[in-house]
Amino acid sequence: MANLNYLSITEAHQLLSTKQVSAKELTQFYIDKIRRLNPKLRAVLVVCEAQALEQAQQTDKKLANGLSIGMLEGIPYTAKDMFMTRGVQTTAGSKILENYTPPYSASVIQKLDTAGAIMIAKVNQDEFAHGGSTENSSYHATHNPWDLDRVPGGSSGGSAASVAADFGIFSLGTDTGGSIRQPASYCGVTGFKPTYGVVSRYGVVAMASSFDCVGPVARSAQDAQIVFEIIAGKDPRDSTTIELSTASQGLSRINAIFYDAEAAGRQVSSAVSELNSDIVSIKIGNDLTAFGSTELALAAYYVLVSSEISSNLERYDGVRYGSSAKDADDLIQTYFKTRGEFFGPEVKRRNIIGTYALSAGYYDAYYKKAMQARTIIKKSLDKIFEHNDIILTPTTLGGAFKLGSITDPVEMYQTDLLTVFANLAGIPAISIPFGIELSSGMPLGLQIMGKQGNDLQVLNVANYLQTITNWHTKVSELKL
Repeated sequence: MANLNYLSITEAHQLLSTKQVSAKELTQFYIDKIRRLNPKLRAVLVVCEAQALEQAQQTDKKLANGLSIGMLEGIPYTAKDMFMTRGVQTTAGSKILENYTPPYSASVIQKLDTAGAIMIAKVNQDEFAHGGSTENSSYHATHNPWDLDRVPGGSSGGSAASVAADFGIFSLGTDTGGSIRQPASYCGVTGFKPTYGVVSRYGVVAMASSFDCVGPVARSAQDAQIVFEIIAGKDPRDSTTIELSTASQGLSRINAIFYDAEAAGRQVSSAVSELNSDIVSIKIGNDLTAFGSTELALAAYYVLVSSEISSNLERYDGVRYGSSAKDADDLIQTYFKTRGEFFGPEVKRRNIIGTYALSAGYYDAYYKKAMQARTIIKKSLDKIFEHNDIILTPTTLGGAFKLGSITDPVEMYQTDLLTVFANLAGIPAISIPFGIELSSGMPLGLQIMGKQGNDLQVLNVANYLQTITNWHTKVSELKL
């Protein structure tokens, strides 16, 4: 049988189409790898073996009958546990949903099912996507495949770790302030956050509804684009969705500006400075002031997101959704004891912050001011895009940190410093592997941001950079 390790979507499709491997064999290969290696990595929460193998058999029947298959047909993938999956446990990383099995699947899962992709596992995350390290999962922390003593990032840490460890050919994640791009950077894979509204959020557990985006984590921008084009598009069940722009977004004379950021970004900056070409012309800047203050963006982001979290978590009250405290004497006790027992510390913290920011005496001082800051940041980015097609930055200020090394919540929030801009403005952004941190040997990422709606141009630039560099081909040498 052909070597099945670290296949791209195109490579796997070719093997399936030419019958060098069956869909059942390919699916079983990944399931066996998860069974063998996940006890150390702890990226996977649920393996969907029976459903996956049944779906693989349908693909094999088509091939046996001489029919052609689509690009994603028979391709095994994993999904963050934020996605409703019919008949498969969906917990959002929280104990309050530990026993919840949805009666329907999210729109993006349905689209992938229709395309013939095979979901083989649900993967770990920070509880309700509240975190930047996957240490806030109510079940267990996930480890980074490059170094088991380090975090994979978050909140889509299970998605990034599962791709980096080759537990599936791609994964689905969600990105509210960097939760696809930051873990992609830490795990040395590619993670794409689309323009807000281009991908449906129907059937996705809500964190902050005006920020949440669904996107792929993959080995390359080419793979990410294949998945993205399947899941994108208007959805009548999600009124915020918009059509993906089909306007020409090619690579002729792309102007990009790179904004440097602190010590760890210098290695990325050095690599970027050597990439000027006839296709992508890159200007190097020395700070991020053109965005507006990074501290302003981070503060505005956490006020607004916490406020939306407070609203979205109201449904988990011990009455309507999820688990309920058993020893409550009345309705008020049911509310307090259920949330006290089943919500983790970070979920409680953000809920309290958001409730405070929305309260009558503080709405104008916090929520309204944060909304005004969001508008300023959006206008600042629009001004940059008047003269530049693409903005480049390091994805993070450094490589993945040690498990348990950050205990201050504010310090943890700083890991989103360079990624929240894209969510505040609703623009597309991707992180691609672009170096190795000298001090730790961990991957570093380059973030590529584009104009609202120019998702394909962002993907095209990322793909171009990956044709002239090889960072995305490097895999963890860790022997799990």
